[in-house]
Amino acid sequence: MPIRDPDLESFLAVSRARLAPRTVESYRRDLEDFARRQGRGIADATTEEIESYLAELRAAGRSGATLARRLAALRSFFRYLALVGAREDNPAAGIASPRRTRTLPRTLSAGEAERLIEAATGVTPRALRDGALVELLYGAGLRVSEAVGLERAGIDLDERLVRCVGKGGKERVVPIGRRAAEALRRYVSRGRPFLDRRHRPELFLNSRGGPLTRAGAFLILRKLAERAGLEPGRIHPHLLRHSFATHLLEGGADLRSVQEMLGHADLATTELYTHVTDKRRREAYFDAHPHARRRPSPEDPRAS
Repeated sequence: MPIRDPDLESFLAVSRARLAPRTVESYRRDLEDFARRQGRGIADATTEEIESYLAELRAAGRSGATLARRLAALRSFFRYLALVGAREDNPAAGIASPRRTRTLPRTLSAGEAERLIEAATGVTPRALRDGALVELLYGAGLRVSEAVGLERAGIDLDERLVRCVGKGGKERVVPIGRRAAEALRRYVSRGRPFLDRRHRPELFLNSRGGPLTRAGAFLILRKLAERAGLEPGRIHPHLLRHSFATHLLEGGADLRSVQEMLGHADLATTELYTHVTDKRRREAYFDAHPHARRRPSPEDPRAS
């Protein structure tokens, strides 16, 4: 049973007013884990206790990303205590953040994205919905939560714009291409009316007339992947978001515009996609240019 900590509950209540629910829930899990290890309330924790806690996690094989997240939660908690006058210092402030190992995001090739979209062809209401969903995920780079939470009033098909609400309740407007707009138009006019039995405001509906869920979106993509001859376990909504960003940058889009379309608060998060495009560019160069093709090493049997 988690320890009931009034200071922690107060911090979480304030956080709910300005942060996304998933972020608040992450704070709760991380801070309650620290409290369990302390065996008491955490408002009077010391820097040494926090460092010892992080060392235990590191010894248990936790990743740098996990350690950094736990430390960020503790910093936020003690910053709040200082703001309300419950504490004069922040014992987590001076602790160096663990180094994160950032892996390059996986993406679909342009051909694979096309195959996935083509697999959604059909004229039934659900087929029209699936086609519109995959076109929107790939054509606007929305997070799955943004796509399933999108309301019918959030799309302007004449101007080809999508207005969605991202992390932290931040609203942004993303342009969409002609094909995505046409897929949405077909779904709205010829598919959605047959699904809308409950007069819901959400754009994407399930077969019973309720809002499409995150799990439903994952299932749709896996079925389309199987139909397209792709690995179903590899295909998920965020893969389409990664592909959207990578293909934009490969096509010459500037980094700041892609950041705004993705809704990233930090440009460094978007910059990760430039490494993907650089890697692809190098591979294409070495594979295609006659003076740059990789030569086998002397130990390689092909060298002889």
